[in-house]
Amino acid sequence: MLAAERGAATNTLLAYRRDLDQAVAALPCALRDAAEENLAGLLQFWAREGLSPRSAARKLSALRQFYRFCVRTGVRESDPAAQLDAPRVGKTLPKILSEEEVDCLLAASREIEGPRGARAVCAFELLYGSGLRVSEMLGLTRVALNNGDILLLRGKGGRERMVPLSRQARQAAVALIAASKPSRFLFPGRDPKKPLTRQAFDEVVGQVALFAGIDPARLSPHVLRHAFASHMLARGADLRSLQMLLGHADISTTEIYTHVLAERLKALLVAHHPLAAG
Repeated sequence: MLAAERGAATNTLLAYRRDLDQAVAALPCALRDAAEENLAGLLQFWAREGLSPRSAARKLSALRQFYRFCVRTGVRESDPAAQLDAPRVGKTLPKILSEEEVDCLLAASREIEGPRGARAVCAFELLYGSGLRVSEMLGLTRVALNNGDILLLRGKGGRERMVPLSRQARQAAVALIAASKPSRFLFPGRDPKKPLTRQAFDEVVGQVALFAGIDPARLSPHVLRHAFASHMLARGADLRSLQMLLGHADISTTEIYTHVLAERLKALLVAHHPLAAG
């Protein structure tokens, strides 16, 4: 069902299978026959074992999906996970780069010569300029550039979305194609028949960070996506539009950036308001 109806990615399917397998190993009964008290005991067991609230909440989500499917298909009459309270998970604020730091990164990427430099410039323009996930970016084909100033992407869960492509990003993509081996991919790997691997791209990110004088530990492709979102919000973008640009299925995921903005505003108040010192 997850694969056929929801288009779940392979990693998502593997994660669900792993979570359900671990539940099977810990329950005193068959998974399909478990009662609410069995599942409550399972959550308590995981807590005693030191499982983090975030991981426990994810496992509970997998169980809920499983039992909803069982009820829908007539395997069970009731859902034993429906009334369970998920562990409280605190919001983790994403790492953020300032606009000045992003400018330094873009400038540093342009100082790298040859195909490696063309790859870095194009990648940073897409990750920061359009808010792409790294998997979406590395999977781009060259024909994706045929839609003018719009990229048509297939993101998480097989969901399609349109993302504006800046003039600088298009120019960088054209330069990358000219500097790369013939391939159907915008970011070809060592084997042009395959896209660049995430591991190989991480090396490029680390090199650019060093050139820009930024600790590589602070930088990742996802940090650039976070920077895109937080900077857009700080400059007046609305949450609903930002949700569409990022490809979030639920706007609550996008709302994390309002907390980032709030933290910035608090710091600004403390630093500059005349009454803050009191």
